[in-house]
Amino acid sequence: MARPPECSRRGASILTVVLFTVVIAAGNSVDVPSQPIELLTPSSSPVSPTPAQLPSVSAGLTTRSGGGGDTSTPPSVERELDAARAAIRRAARRRRRDLGHGDGNVSTADSWFDAGVDSALLASVYRNPAAFHRSYREMERRFKVYVYEEGEPPIVHSGPCKDIYSIEGRFIEQLELLAPPAQGGRGGGVAAAAGVRTLDPARAHVFFLPFSVAQMVRYAYRPGTYDKTPLLGLVADYVRVVASRHPFWNRSSGADHFMLSCHDWGPEASMGHPELHANGIRALCNANTSEGFRPGQDVSVPEINLYDGGMPRQLTAAPPPPASARPFLAFFAGGRHGYVRDQLLRHWKGRDMEVFPVFEHGEHDQGRLDYYSYMRRARFCLCPSGYEVASPRVVEAVHAGCVPVIVSDGYALPFADVLRWEAFSVAVPVANIPRLREVLEGIPAAEVERMMQGVRLVKRHFTVHQPPERLDVFHMTLHSVWLRRLNFRLDQ
Repeated sequence: MARPPECSRRGASILTVVLFTVVIAAGNSVDVPSQPIELLTPSSSPVSPTPAQLPSVSAGLTTRSGGGGDTSTPPSVERELDAARAAIRRAARRRRRDLGHGDGNVSTADSWFDAGVDSALLASVYRNPAAFHRSYREMERRFKVYVYEEGEPPIVHSGPCKDIYSIEGRFIEQLELLAPPAQGGRGGGVAAAAGVRTLDPARAHVFFLPFSVAQMVRYAYRPGTYDKTPLLGLVADYVRVVASRHPFWNRSSGADHFMLSCHDWGPEASMGHPELHANGIRALCNANTSEGFRPGQDVSVPEINLYDGGMPRQLTAAPPPPASARPFLAFFAGGRHGYVRDQLLRHWKGRDMEVFPVFEHGEHDQGRLDYYSYMRRARFCLCPSGYEVASPRVVEAVHAGCVPVIVSDGYALPFADVLRWEAFSVAVPVANIPRLREVLEGIPAAEVERMMQGVRLVKRHFTVHQPPERLDVFHMTLHSVWLRRLNFRLDQ
């Protein structure tokens, strides 16, 4: 079996956090707000956590000094974050005042965000459009990420770029390729993206650990053994190296550090170092709240399968058809990977191929349409969990213009601190699989059309660009990390 190509820069040599516990008052040490600041309202989706389920980001953390160097956080770093928190608060208050007058939308006059978008649609899809816009602009203006230089490919500074774990490799590659801007440089778009990375750790708000769990599995794991000890050892060794060479880990116990993994074993690999697992920001595709994912501290990353380095041409060659040109109520094709899919296939496989086509893996090839043509001709696309909660079908459905139906328990959806998933998707608990068709048929046609409009609007957040562009998946992932950094202080 051929190995997937790698992405590497070295190949040649809320504010609730649902923008809810993010903006906090000035304080000392690692500080947690005593009262949530309701910048965004929580989702009503059964898949999304409620505010009560969102843990305090820095609960139980303590700062401590490490060996060598100044371990204090530069005052300018926290002052920048204080200014951002205040700006986002002001935007959120404006939104709340406007809620009593009209539809509650606050126009930003920024064409890259809301030009040509119906205000009611904007207000329904985003938890608070004004707060998100202000937070995103503050991120572009201020946010600085330091990438540790320690380590060498293929385990570090490298990752897959053409398979189901491709976001892991793409994120590492894209962040490391960003050149810090020239002194005094200004601008937006690509220029603003480049400004995220800094080579001066004293200016950094967060520190990135650029190892790839997918690469660890590829090079250090012995197939068939299910022995993950080598992965845990590699993570532990990397953290120990950066902690011994730099003061930054020890001053925060890892609270301002983040890793990113799209491998199923990413959560387990983080257990290799107790402080990383307990205190760090873990950006994960396998965002399962029943297995320890913390929506207020960790980041849910979309799982995107880039088979040949990009989205399938069938999903990008032409605009998605309208609801009136979609004869199928819903569609699914896939293998029996785990309990959820087994239940789905057992209840719905082959029941009504004219309206509700559900195939087991490979069977759709015998039909009159290919896989992506089915998606483009269905109003709803079923996205059940596999062996783990995340599925690349969610993003494929968005690109097909099809309303995703999230069939899962415990999946913390990507970017849910900003997006109202209930406005453009349907959440169905696993226990309701026998009622799946009844649930979907009960949604009025006008509501389906509104959901499809929402899908078209959020597509930009689930698109991979090279180089990265505003509001794409790279920047939305960074924005999620930014929100979590806003959620605590590291003053001493």
